[in-house]
Amino acid sequence: MNPSTVQIEEIFSSAGVLSKNIPGYLPRAIQLEMALAIAQALDHKQVLIAEAGTGTGKTYAYLIPSLLSGKKVIISTGTKNLQDQLFHRDIPRIRNVLGIPLKIAVLKGRANYICQHRLNTYLQTRFISDDATKILYQIKEWVDDNKDGEIDHIPGVKPPQHLLPYMTSTTDNCLGQECEFYSKCYVIKARKQAQEAGILIVNHHLFFADSQLKDSGVTDLLPASDAVIFDEAHQLHEIATHFLGESISGNQLLYLARDIQAEQQTNAPDMLTLKITAQKVIIAVKEMHSAFGSVAKGSWDHIVNKPQIKLAIQSLQEALIPLLEAIEAASVRSRGLDNCWRRTADLASRFKKLTTVFPQDQIHWYDVQENNFTLHHTPINIGDYFQNLIKEQDRAWIFTSATLSVNGDFSHFESHLGLTGANHLHLESPFDYSKQALLYLPNLMKLPSDEAYISNMIDFVVPILNLTKGRAFLLFTSHRALKEATQILKERVTFPLLIQGNAPKTKLLATFCELEDAVLLGTSSFWEGVDVKGNALSCVIIDKIPFLAPDDPILKSRLEHYKRQGKNPFNEYQLPQAVITLRQGSGRLIRDIGDKGVLMICDPRITSKDYGRVFLDSLPPMPQTQSIDDVAHFLQGSCA
Repeated sequence: MNPSTVQIEEIFSSAGVLSKNIPGYLPRAIQLEMALAIAQALDHKQVLIAEAGTGTGKTYAYLIPSLLSGKKVIISTGTKNLQDQLFHRDIPRIRNVLGIPLKIAVLKGRANYICQHRLNTYLQTRFISDDATKILYQIKEWVDDNKDGEIDHIPGVKPPQHLLPYMTSTTDNCLGQECEFYSKCYVIKARKQAQEAGILIVNHHLFFADSQLKDSGVTDLLPASDAVIFDEAHQLHEIATHFLGESISGNQLLYLARDIQAEQQTNAPDMLTLKITAQKVIIAVKEMHSAFGSVAKGSWDHIVNKPQIKLAIQSLQEALIPLLEAIEAASVRSRGLDNCWRRTADLASRFKKLTTVFPQDQIHWYDVQENNFTLHHTPINIGDYFQNLIKEQDRAWIFTSATLSVNGDFSHFESHLGLTGANHLHLESPFDYSKQALLYLPNLMKLPSDEAYISNMIDFVVPILNLTKGRAFLLFTSHRALKEATQILKERVTFPLLIQGNAPKTKLLATFCELEDAVLLGTSSFWEGVDVKGNALSCVIIDKIPFLAPDDPILKSRLEHYKRQGKNPFNEYQLPQAVITLRQGSGRLIRDIGDKGVLMICDPRITSKDYGRVFLDSLPPMPQTQSIDDVAHFLQGSCA
């Protein structure tokens, strides 16, 4: 069934079913325009890039044509939260309003579902503490009576992060059809529902994980479909880059060794060599982590020749060889040991590759966290891959977000994904920024490179917070800047300070809305996907232009790639990437037709540098000022 233009126009009209059945719904011409473009793309299997400003109502604009089309549609989102919102709220509401009895399903990565085999295995061992064992038993009681096995749905128990590998599976350690719980497997059950659904909701990570598995010939996670709609499509390039590379982490090797010890204790108690050789791998992994010396990331060729790293690599390789021999001999004892043998062979081979091979078309780098390290091969360019993906699968490809263009130009987004021949749709926000918002560009004396920059910035921030009576987001480009600003603000303001990291994101946002005079300080995760409507938020303050960190190994390699092509890396990559990020952060301010607030960008380069005009032209059209008196006048009546 292909919905007609008339049918869609009626649904979105002032007399249509949305207006009649959804409280607060207001017809918008731009929402209708987007819905008609989506319907056409679905009908003709087109590639469509649709940028829809805040307030367009893009969710309904792509959901309604999808539901009406009768086609199998995969909707890929940026976050699990948006997945849940679509599945539990938006789609059921529209489906009921339209009276369409269509099956919908949500599918998440396997790390979101309890693995009953691993849970039972570790409940039978002595490798975890009594407190951890108690938590696992509580989860097992819940699992025995549960239908979906999603970790987020466990009532009253939030498993600590370090326990998740003992209750979830990975592609590597899953036993597949050989598992004794296969008939009751939550992952398999969710995938079966996905196959049967007319609308399937996934996230970008799972979409690319599926494409990688298809390339390797292993299996399909996702069913065939007539269309894919990417919401929050501005995230695609970074996520795809991650999945199209190759990596190995210290934790992968640690969990392998612990799985071997658990299996040995249960299924091969006489084979003590397994326990001993696995323990040597654990020691070697920890020694390699120590060899890096500090939490950091960088290019692999800058560190590989350091004596302590070379020795750590050799020690770990030498520990893996006897483990592989021992586990091969034990592999006949159980399905779990057989799986461990295959994993050991794969990880040993991958570790050797990632410590010796320097591919020309890949970025070879390392990332060291507090309790882990990861070695990476990351592709410099994914355009060819994505272009082939579109050519190979005859379906509609729809990309939508509030931030896909730079001053109305989509070429940056298209070049990243290798998109050619796409239709473009650029829809401005329906909000009246000329009346609802004010852009404040203070006259800071320091540049972001100056050690005193944050202190100078806070001198201008505090008077604004006093005017807005709190009710502000402070968005930072680094954790270091956030920590420094926090310490200064504690001495300068009396408003409640909510600091990223002190509580879960959802808890911080809920507290922010409840207090109504709080100041929330956050980094990248608060620049997007945050929706605070009403008086709780009256000001968004951005510390500086969000250029990527210049010492980032991926960025360095990409910039060199542009130089080799004879292109200007700043204009081709750094500038447009920063513009899109700034647009995301500034988009937190006005979320509803009744909102009013101040956007404060502290970085003086936005007015002193020629490229600053690109940023300003890419923001919604709002009045600008460098006078705090203008800010006070604007806020009169809205902060009473």
